[in-house]
Amino acid sequence: MMSSSNYARRMAKLSAKIFGELSRETDMKSTKVLRIFSGKPPHMDPYYNVDYYPRHVELKQLMDGLREHGLFRDEHEDFKDEMKKRRALKGKPEYVPFHLRGKQEGEAK
Repeated sequence: MMSSSNYARRMAKLSAKIFGELSRETDMKSTKVLRIFSGKPPHMDPYYNVDYYPRHVELKQLMDGLREHGLFRDEHEDFKDEMKKRRALKGKPEYVPFHLRGKQEGEAK
């Protein structure tokens, strides 16, 4: 390629960019990375089956039922219950998130 003209080298480089080929010589590590990123992402590749999503609503209801019977311990829900109890002991009203405060006032009117 050294004997070819400057124009021919630039056209070869542009052609390689357009068709997704290597525009200059690289080591094996770089070509491996290029090969990995040139393929389809796993969620778009029909070879991988990623159509499964867990049933979050049903699982939450199941875990809440088990928690009520004392068969499952959810530490985050325990923490939230404890915070509600302590807030009530201080005499404060129940906490309402900022984005819902106006809606509750509007419903009362």
